[in-house]
Amino acid sequence: MAAGRPHGPGPACSRGGVRSPNGAQILLIFAAMLLTMAGIAHTAAVGLVDPRVAIGFGALIAAGELARLTMPGNREVAPISTAASLGYALLLDVGGRPVEHPALQVVAVMAVGMIAGGLPHLAVGRPPRLEAMARRLLAGSLLAFAYRPMAGFLQEIASRDNWWPALGVMAALGTVMLAADVLIAAMSRAAQVRTAFGVAVRDEIRMAAPLGAAVAASGMLLALASHNMDLTALPAFAAPLLVTQVAFRKYAGIRATYLQTVRALSRVTEVGGYVEPGHSRRVSRLSLAIGRELGMSEPQLLELEYAALMHDIGQLSLRDPIPGGATVLADPAQAGRIAELGAEVIRKAGVLHGVAEIVRRQCDPVADSPPPASQIIRAANAYDDLVGGSADRDRAAAAIERLRLGVGREYDPAVVEAMARTIDRLDPAARL
Repeated sequence: MAAGRPHGPGPACSRGGVRSPNGAQILLIFAAMLLTMAGIAHTAAVGLVDPRVAIGFGALIAAGELARLTMPGNREVAPISTAASLGYALLLDVGGRPVEHPALQVVAVMAVGMIAGGLPHLAVGRPPRLEAMARRLLAGSLLAFAYRPMAGFLQEIASRDNWWPALGVMAALGTVMLAADVLIAAMSRAAQVRTAFGVAVRDEIRMAAPLGAAVAASGMLLALASHNMDLTALPAFAAPLLVTQVAFRKYAGIRATYLQTVRALSRVTEVGGYVEPGHSRRVSRLSLAIGRELGMSEPQLLELEYAALMHDIGQLSLRDPIPGGATVLADPAQAGRIAELGAEVIRKAGVLHGVAEIVRRQCDPVADSPPPASQIIRAANAYDDLVGGSADRDRAAAAIERLRLGVGREYDPAVVEAMARTIDRLDPAARL
């Protein structure tokens, strides 16, 4: 399967490094900047209310930003920072003493804490993801503007040992904030990876909402615990969050290492001269772009990526390599044997049974109803075999037309049309 160009929806698909913000993210960052300037200006003008409390929560926010991590799906999260921000927004009293800081002070404390926690990362060459910081700031600000005007009334009720109204309001507004955060994240992600908004919402609910709900609950508990524990509640609640964050970091590291291992294995066929350099990576990128175009979820995309990277591994069993590795030009029976052998190799790993099945059925005719991921890989592989490293749009169009001739027998029509839309969005430089 021959050399070609990297595919996918452009730079937004890269998994590491700093990405160029898209329009939705720029708007998000701009809104956060306006809020930050308003919060800091207001606090500087009227003075800091309850400085000891503000500094304590600000320090915890900074520590949380310092310990931020990147979760699967390239999502940057800072659980401790977010819990501290929400706790400060929901605070009624500290050690029995009412606190009366306004919503704009909450914004100022969050912004300063996030900036302070991000500076050490910046100093060592790990710039923060501005859109992720902006989302955290906007989520906390939304809660603060909705809750702080009611804080005095709720504190008066709570002073009569009736905390249920305050708890109910906290839970309701926390739920609204979490829903808003999911929608904002989905809008940003839909533009970033070129997927449907509904699919992005579904992925955010599945992948990010559980952690968000746990962090929101921690913020509520932090606000309630400050009533009896004073500021000692901060380190007391930060410790278990830190332990949980370490576990999340290890999980994210394992996922990243696993993917890197699969990518390294996929290069064995290239090193052995069975396929042209970069072929598996290009097929993987194009497959992911098609999968997103068709509305596949993140778990499905992860399986698709693994299978696309290793779809050629069966060629290692060949005594005489196919010229250029182009199985699109090979005998169908031989292509099927290669797929079977590749699936057997993957199956022996013992953990990628779904991926093995996708690889095994990548050469099945459409009438046999192979999995959608198998049909995507077959089409993406054929396209890369035909186009190679060319950036010529006419050659790309000719390859799409050739695939259309096989629609209904070799290729699924929905997959081919999704590929055509994906290829059409890419400029020559992005395809190279």
